[in-house]
Amino acid sequence: MTLPPNQPTIDDLGTPLAAVTFCVVDLETTGGGVDDTVTEIGAVKVQGGRVLGEFQTLVNPRTHIPPLIAVLTGITDSMVADAPRLGAVLPSFLEFSAGCVLVAHNAGFDTGFLKRACAQLGYPWPNPAVVDTVALARQALLRDEVRNHKLATLAQHFRAETVPNHRALTDARATVTVLHGLLERVGNLGVRTVEDLLEFTRRVSPQRRAKRTWASGLPASPGVYWFVADGRDPAGRPRRQVLYVGKSRSLAGRVRSYFTAAETRPRMDEMVRVATGVEHLVCSTELQAEVLELRLIAAHAPRYNRRSKFPERKVWLKLTREPFPRLSIVRSCLDDGAHYFGPFGRRAAAEAVQAALYDAFPIRQCTTRLSAKKPSISCVLAELGRCCAPCELAVTPDQYAEVVEQVLASLTSDIRPVLTAARGRLSGLVAGERFEEAAVVTDRLAGFARSAVRHHRIASLARCPQIVAARRLDADWEIHVVRHGRLAAAARARPGEVPQAVARAAVAAADQFPAPKGPQPSAITEETERIAAWLERPGVRLIEIEGEWSWPLHIGLAEGDLARHALATPAV
Repeated sequence: MTLPPNQPTIDDLGTPLAAVTFCVVDLETTGGGVDDTVTEIGAVKVQGGRVLGEFQTLVNPRTHIPPLIAVLTGITDSMVADAPRLGAVLPSFLEFSAGCVLVAHNAGFDTGFLKRACAQLGYPWPNPAVVDTVALARQALLRDEVRNHKLATLAQHFRAETVPNHRALTDARATVTVLHGLLERVGNLGVRTVEDLLEFTRRVSPQRRAKRTWASGLPASPGVYWFVADGRDPAGRPRRQVLYVGKSRSLAGRVRSYFTAAETRPRMDEMVRVATGVEHLVCSTELQAEVLELRLIAAHAPRYNRRSKFPERKVWLKLTREPFPRLSIVRSCLDDGAHYFGPFGRRAAAEAVQAALYDAFPIRQCTTRLSAKKPSISCVLAELGRCCAPCELAVTPDQYAEVVEQVLASLTSDIRPVLTAARGRLSGLVAGERFEEAAVVTDRLAGFARSAVRHHRIASLARCPQIVAARRLDADWEIHVVRHGRLAAAARARPGEVPQAVARAAVAAADQFPAPKGPQPSAITEETERIAAWLERPGVRLIEIEGEWSWPLHIGLAEGDLARHALATPAV
């Protein structure tokens, strides 16, 4: 039988409140500090409105009861002199309350004392579900109904027969009446189970909780999910808008968490209120789920996703191809014979790498089109010795080409010349105690090193027409087909299946697409980075590879070694 869309399953319904046994407890103590101790325990066990039993005992605190506390509670030193100690009382209370949902007024106070007592006396804390009638009253009652949420005020509001008097059993009895009054109130708000009640006290609205049925039937498998809202386009036609896209290794658990107190982000609470449904797609592997999440975010730009909504907003550092090449920051790679380095998520990052190269090599920084035969007007950089001044024909095209080759080598094979070029400048700044300027230089070098690793990590995958790799996960094998840095297929070999046969089937069904231009992959950069991270995991096995998946030895350096290398390494 197929359930209607909004009808909960048995798992969603939870435990009806009428079937729940509550243990309403109250403690009297020598004070509210962590060094204070219990002087009285009172508890009432109730189920379905019926009292099942009561528990009450004085406790010898083994210390003097302050006069103010004695006046407030009426419990004096002489009253507890012959009472049992907490170590003798606690096991009896734990047995009395076993299997119950613990209830208290300002529950943090009472459960705090009980937890500390268990820890000090060597008893395991049973970690029961706890309902705080203060929190419940704040959620269920309007401001004009009660002037405050004290136990005496609520007991009077619900016409309790027992008047609280700061004695444990009396206050517990009054709290029972308050609990039943609050349960009747929240029942009208859709709270039917103990799970509903706990979420309600954590400020999860009944409307949000009711949408948990959207998670019914979802598998505990990896996949992507997206929340949608029904609306209309400018022409008035029905349109379904994607609000948020996510991925998870367990679709059922992750989607269900949006309707509980586990989800605390305010924007997600707003998103769930606006949403009219959730859709999903099961994936073979977690990597496939990560990749599909990125692709869906790029395609729909959901307003509640904060990251990766605009993957096209990348920039590249280009070493131009002209008589006197220069470094230029551009928005895309072209098949024009120039060398491209990147990509960068922010223009500032590209400018920092550009500045590091300017510090290391006297390549021109102007944008003027220069002639190899006719001189042009020079700038101040030539006078400062920071440019070899090809505009003045101070160098020949061949001499300038040597500078360009050094820049190109630093971008493609060895970053050490850039690091060691900063050695003299850093030493001078440190000697002159110009530490802030030295920090700017070292940050620039660190950014260059990170960008170099990222560039070659992505470009190396982009150059490979095909990589087929597998990784054992428990009893299964995850299998991925990667083409030019893009995930072309994903599969899972179950126990009893031959992984090689599954891999061959995945290759046969894999997506086909043209090779990319330059060092950029066929996918968005974030996708290629996720693929690279998976390929670099321990235990990944290469089944097949076309091309050369590698990058130069002297491209990657540990970030912590950058400043030391620049300061201490001799020039290369």
